Amino acid sequence: MNTNRWSRLFAWQRKIKNADEDENKGQESSKTKKEETPKINWKEWVVDPSEEFYYTWLQIMILPICYNWVIIICRTCFYTIEEAYLATWLTLDYICDLVFVLDTVIGFRTGFLEQGILVRDLSLLKMRYLRSSRFKWDIVSLLPTDLLYLKLGIHTPLVRINRFMRTGRMNEALDRMETRTAYPNTFRVAKLMLYIFVLIHWNACIYFSLSNYIGFGADPWVYPNISDPEFASTRRQYFYCFWFSTLILTTVGDTPTPECEEEYLFLIADMLIAVLVFASVVGSMGDVISSLRNRDNVFFPNHELVKGYLRSRRISKELQKRVNDWYQHLHINKKITRENEILQHLPITLQTATAVSVHLPTLSKVTIFQNCEKSLLEQLVLKLTPQVYSPGEYVCKKGDVGHEMYIIKEGKLAVVADDGVTQFAVLGDGNFFGEISILNIKGNKSGNRRTANIRSIGYSDLFSLSKEDLTETLLEYPAAKRLLEEKGRQILTKMGMLEETDEVEGEVEKTEDKVTRLDACLETLQTKLARLIAELESSARKMMHRVEQLELQTEGWEGFVAEGAQGEIEEWGKVKEREIGDGEGEGEGEREGEKEDEEESVVEGERGEGDGGEERLGEKKKVGGNEISEKEKEEREEELIKTETHQDQKRDEN
Repeated sequence: MNTNRWSRLFAWQRKIKNADEDENKGQESSKTKKEETPKINWKEWVVDPSEEFYYTWLQIMILPICYNWVIIICRTCFYTIEEAYLATWLTLDYICDLVFVLDTVIGFRTGFLEQGILVRDLSLLKMRYLRSSRFKWDIVSLLPTDLLYLKLGIHTPLVRINRFMRTGRMNEALDRMETRTAYPNTFRVAKLMLYIFVLIHWNACIYFSLSNYIGFGADPWVYPNISDPEFASTRRQYFYCFWFSTLILTTVGDTPTPECEEEYLFLIADMLIAVLVFASVVGSMGDVISSLRNRDNVFFPNHELVKGYLRSRRISKELQKRVNDWYQHLHINKKITRENEILQHLPITLQTATAVSVHLPTLSKVTIFQNCEKSLLEQLVLKLTPQVYSPGEYVCKKGDVGHEMYIIKEGKLAVVADDGVTQFAVLGDGNFFGEISILNIKGNKSGNRRTANIRSIGYSDLFSLSKEDLTETLLEYPAAKRLLEEKGRQILTKMGMLEETDEVEGEVEKTEDKVTRLDACLETLQTKLARLIAELESSARKMMHRVEQLELQTEGWEGFVAEGAQGEIEEWGKVKEREIGDGEGEGEGEREGEKEDEEESVVEGERGEGDGGEERLGEKKKVGGNEISEKEKEEREEELIKTETHQDQKRDEN
C-alpha cells in the first residue's frame, strides 16, 4: 500500500513538472513569435514606390477609376438603371470616394529616391506632394460636388464628373503593369481594347440619350419605341445601343439613314472619330506595337529577351525578382544606359556638346577634373559608360582584377569589410574609385587587383571608364595623371600595400638618368661654344689683316692731294679723251692688250705694296703704254675686299 502511494505521489509530481515545462515552452515560443513579428509604427510609416504594396495599391486604384468612367455616364443616360439600383450606386460611389481619400493619404507618405536612397522624412514627403501637380488633380477629384444633389435632385449623377480627374493614377498603374508583365505585347493590345471599349460605351450612352431627345421610334435611325416589350428591358436597351455604336465607329455594317439634323451631326462626329481613331490606331496596331517596342529597346535594355531567357533556364524566382526590380527602376526613373548608341548618329561635335551638357555637372564635382581643361572633359564624356546598381549589389570586390574606374553620378556606396557589414567609409556624388588597379602604380603589392569591397547602399548611378580609355586620355594631361597617382600612393601607404624600397630605388634611378642627360647636354653646349669662339677668332684675324692692308694703301693720300692733284686730274682727262677717240677705230686686239696691261699694273702695284709700300698711290704708272690712276685702283681694291668679306660671312654662317 505504501509503495503504491509513493509511486502515485511521484507520478503526480512528474506530471506537474511536465505541465510547468510545457507552459514555459509555450510562453517562450509566444515571446519569440512576438519578437519575430515587429510592430508597425503608423506614425512613421512610409510607402516605398518600388515595393509590392505600392504596386498592389495601384492595381486597386484601377477599379474606382474605371467605375467612374463607365458608370457615371451610364447612369446619366440610362435613367432606368439609375432609378432601379440607386442604393447600390450611392454605396459604390462613396466607397470609391473613400478609396480616393486613402490614396491621397498614401500620397503624403509615398517616398522618393534621392541619391539612390529612399527619403523617409515625412516633412519632405509632404512638401514634395503638396508642390506636385498630382496634388491639385487629387483635390479637384475630392471636391464635395455631391451637395448639388440638394438642388438638382438625387438622380443627377453627372455632378460627380470631377472624379474623372484621377485618371492619371490609372495610367501609372498600367505603365507599372506593362513593365512587370511577362507578355508586354499582349498587355498593350489589351490596354488598347480597354480604351476602345470605353469609347464605344460612351458613344452608346450618348446615342441612347439622343434617341430619348428625338423620341424613341420616331424614325428607323433612333432606338425603337420602349413601349414595345421586345425593347423595353434595360439589358436590351444597353446591348442594342452598344451594338449600334460599334457599327458606326467600326464602319463594318450598314446603318439606317439619318433623317434629322441631330442625327446627321451625331453620325458625322462618329465617322470622324472612326477615321481618326480606328483607321490610324486599330488599322496599324501592329506597327504601333512594334514601334513602341523598338523605342523601348533603344532607350532601355530588352526586358522581354531577358525574361524569356530566365524562364527557359528555370532561374530561381528570387533572382528573377532582382532582375525585374532593376528593369522597373530604369523604367520608373527614366534612366538610360545606352546613351552612346543613341547619339552615335550625330556628328562628333554635336555628340560632344550633348554629352557635355548632360554630364558636365557630374564631372565638375570630381576633384581631379575641377581645374582641368575643357578638352579633357570633352574627351572623357564620350568614353564614359553609365551603369546602374541595385541596393546591396557589389560594384567590385577585393582581389578582383580591375579593368575600369568608376565615378559616382548619383547615389551612395559603402566601403565595407570582407563580412559585408562593417563600413569603413561612405562615398557620395562626385567621388571616384577603382583608379588604383588601373594606374599601374610602381610598388603596388596587389598589382592590378582591387584593394577594397564597394557595395551600393541604394540605387546608384555610376560612370565607368575603362583602363585603355583612361590611359589614352591621361597621356595628354600629365597633371591629372600625377594627381591620380599621388592619391593612389597615399591610399596604398595607409593600407600598407606600397613597397617603399622599390619606390626609392626607382626615384634614385630616375635622378641618375636626369644627371646623365644633363651632362650630355652640357658637353654638347660646350662643343658648340668652342666652335663659335674659333670661328669668331678667325673672322677677327681676317678683319685685322684687311684693315692693315687698307692702312698701307691710304698712307700717301694727303701728299698726293696737296702737290699734284690738279696736274693728275688734267692728265687723267687727256687719257680719257684719247681712249674714247681711239676706241672708235681700234680693234678687239688692242682692247685685249689694254686689259692685260691693266691687270699687270694691278699685280705690280699689289707687289709693290707688299714689299714695303714705297710707291705712293698717287703716282702714275705706265704699263705697256697705258696709265692707271690710284682712284681706279682703290675702287677695285674695295670691290675685292667686299667680295672676300661676303665670302667669309657665308662661310661663318655655314
